[in-house]
Amino acid sequence: MPRAEAPLRLALSLGALLATLLIAGLGTTVIAADLGQYGRVSIGPALWIWLSVAGLWTADSLTRSGASELFRLCIGLGLIGVVAALAATGLFDNISVVAEYHARARTFLREINTHLFLTFGAFAAALLIGIPLGLFLHMRARWRGVTLGALTAVQTVPSIALFGLMILPLGWMANNLPLAAALGIKGIGFAPAFMALTLYALLPIVANTVSGLQAVSPSVQDAARAMGMTDRQRLWQVDVPLALPVILTGARIVLVQSIGLATVGALIGAGGLGTFVFQGLAQGAMDLVLLGALPTVILAAIIAKIFDVLIVFTAKVPS
Repeated sequence: MPRAEAPLRLALSLGALLATLLIAGLGTTVIAADLGQYGRVSIGPALWIWLSVAGLWTADSLTRSGASELFRLCIGLGLIGVVAALAATGLFDNISVVAEYHARARTFLREINTHLFLTFGAFAAALLIGIPLGLFLHMRARWRGVTLGALTAVQTVPSIALFGLMILPLGWMANNLPLAAALGIKGIGFAPAFMALTLYALLPIVANTVSGLQAVSPSVQDAARAMGMTDRQRLWQVDVPLALPVILTGARIVLVQSIGLATVGALIGAGGLGTFVFQGLAQGAMDLVLLGALPTVILAAIIAKIFDVLIVFTAKVPS
C-alpha cells in the first residue's frame, strides 16, 4: 500500500470503529427510554460482527502502515482511553453487558484482581524456573531432548484435564503436610490452577531460551573469547543479551496463553474472569459470558503489544 494512503486508511478504520461504538451507545439509549428503569438492550449479532470487522480493519491498517510497534501500542491505548472516556459519560450504560458490570462491579474488581494475580504469579514462577533450566540445557546438551520432550508432553494434556490432575497431589499435601495447609494449599482453588498454569508456561520459555542461546553466532563467541572473557562473562555479557529478543518472544507467548487459560481455573474454584464466563454458560446469559470474555481478550491484546515493543527494543539495543 502506498505510504500516502496509510494515514487515510488508518483514519477511516478508526472512524468506523468509533462511529459504531457511538451508534451502539446512542441507539441503546433511545431504545431503553421506552423500557423503563430496569430495561436493558443487548447488542445484536450484526453489530458485534461489524465491531469485529472494524477492529480487524484497524489492526490491519496499523500493520500495513509500517508504523513502529510503539506507535501501534500508543494508538491502541489511546483508543481504549477514548472508549473509557465515553463510557464515563454514561453513553453505554443501557447496553446489557455494561449494565451487568454495574450490577456486579465489586465482584468484577475482585475477580479481575484474582485473574491478574493468578496469571502474573504463574508467569513469574515459570520465568524463575524456565530461564535457569534453559541455561542449564544450553550448557548440558545431553539433557535437552529428555527435558524438552517431557515439557512437550505436558503441553499435550488438555487444559481442563491438567487442572483436574493437580487436585489429587495438592489435596494430599493439604491433608498430610501441615505447612502446606498453613500456606493455603488445597486440592481445589488457587493452588492447582497456579501449578497448572506454571507447568503450561515452561515449554515456551525453556525452548526459546535454548533456541536464543543456540542462535548466537559462533564468530561472536570467538571474538568474546579472544577478548579474554571467561565462559560466565561470555554467557551473561554476550550470549544472554543477544538471545533476549527470542526469550522475550517465548515470554510473550506464555503470558498471552496464561491470560486465556486462567479462565479455565474458575472450574476448580480458582476464581478469575472465568467465573463470569462459566456462570453465563450455565445460565444461558451471554452478557455474563461477555463480561468475562471481553476483558480477557483486551488484556491479552495489550500484553501482546507491550511485548512486541520490548522485543523490537531489545533487538535494536547493541550488546
